[in-house]
Amino acid sequence: MKLRRLKLTDKPIFEKYLKAGEHSLSTYAFANIYIWQGLFKISWSLIEENLCIFFRDNIGCFMYLPPLGKNRSSRLVEKCFTAMDSLNVNRAVSRIENIEEKDVDFYKGSGYNCFYKTSEYLCLREKLIDLKGNAFKSKRWAYNYFIKNYSFTYGPLARKDKAGCLLLYETWMRSRESGSSDAVYRGMLKDSLAAQKIALDNHRRLGLVARVVKVSGKISAYTLGFALNHETFCILFEITDLKIKGLAQFIFREFSRELAKYKYINIMDDLGLENLTQVKLSYKPIKTVGAYVVERNG
Repeated sequence: MKLRRLKLTDKPIFEKYLKAGEHSLSTYAFANIYIWQGLFKISWSLIEENLCIFFRDNIGCFMYLPPLGKNRSSRLVEKCFTAMDSLNVNRAVSRIENIEEKDVDFYKGSGYNCFYKTSEYLCLREKLIDLKGNAFKSKRWAYNYFIKNYSFTYGPLARKDKAGCLLLYETWMRSRESGSSDAVYRGMLKDSLAAQKIALDNHRRLGLVARVVKVSGKISAYTLGFALNHETFCILFEITDLKIKGLAQFIFREFSRELAKYKYINIMDDLGLENLTQVKLSYKPIKTVGAYVVERNG
């Protein structure tokens, strides 16, 4: 098997396979694969005419997505595990992540262990725009407070804005770190910094939509996202100055307002963190989309 190191020029090949089927998880997008190159060595290969994507770090190798193609079979899956085994000292590391719920029965029926990993939250875009009713009362208040009390601009991310965005993220990260003793969460914050840099460097070539808010001329918030399918748009990152009241509600509402052609906004997963779960639920998602992991039995 020949593994090819992932390059930006591979985007058309990936999109051919990613867009061959309908997906609801944000991981089924080239941008949300490519940005993790700061943390993993990402390679790919075509096995039995299926696109297979491998992530490697100092722990080992796993597949970020299941094989993508028309001819799925138990034999193909076993070939993928064999390929991972050849790169792993410990076979237990070999696994396939981000299996969609509709495919769980296939993997179980093929003799593999399949367990729940996380869920992403889907919201109705129109509700995020209207913010009607008591459920959104606090968000309406925060949004209105921001627009009444601050001098700001909202618009597309320019090349010159990158440094300011990264400075904002580092400030935001330090604030989050100081409020948490959770080593896993603190590690996630640092991991995300590497992904932020790649996303900001390449947002146009990756097809990311990016917006910034400047308060009194200073970058105080930014957000990036991408279209997953004809119905769903994913908010990949949203970073705001935590000291500015109502800014998070403002940028989220304004960004959602622009996305008129989409029915759903995917606000991603909660990383297994209770406080983040509450934030996601406060936007009253209409449904969740589960992601699963496949391993060998035993």
